[in-house]
Amino acid sequence: MIGMKTRTRDNTKKVLAKTRKGSIKSLGHAGATIRLTARRSIRRRKKPSAEGRPPSTRKGQLRSALMYSVEKQNDLVVIGPEHAKVGRSASAHEHGGRYKRQRYPKRPFMGPALETTKERLPRKWAGSVKA
Repeated sequence: MIGMKTRTRDNTKKVLAKTRKGSIKSLGHAGATIRLTARRSIRRRKKPSAEGRPPSTRKGQLRSALMYSVEKQNDLVVIGPEHAKVGRSASAHEHGGRYKRQRYPKRPFMGPALETTKERLPRKWAGSVKA
């Protein structure tokens, strides 16, 4: 008769912690990628851009106002212009509307940035969970 002993360990908590850590790190990479794409789409020039094209910036203020932040509690990344720097003007550009008694046509820059990078985002999570 052959005898054999085995031992098993439950590493569920450790695996879940590594998965969460990898996901949060990947969310940060995804946020940075989308922000960089949006920044690069905003050109610096004196004349306004055509309707439907990303907005122009004279001083680079809109471009420098783009930020991203990862919310660890909700596994969420928020990307967009910082309100303290550009106020509601970025929303008027993105969605069209009124700002300081002027009508702005739609000049989206965040939506197209997401669409451009959408296919590359799953690669940000590949290999994010390591032993």
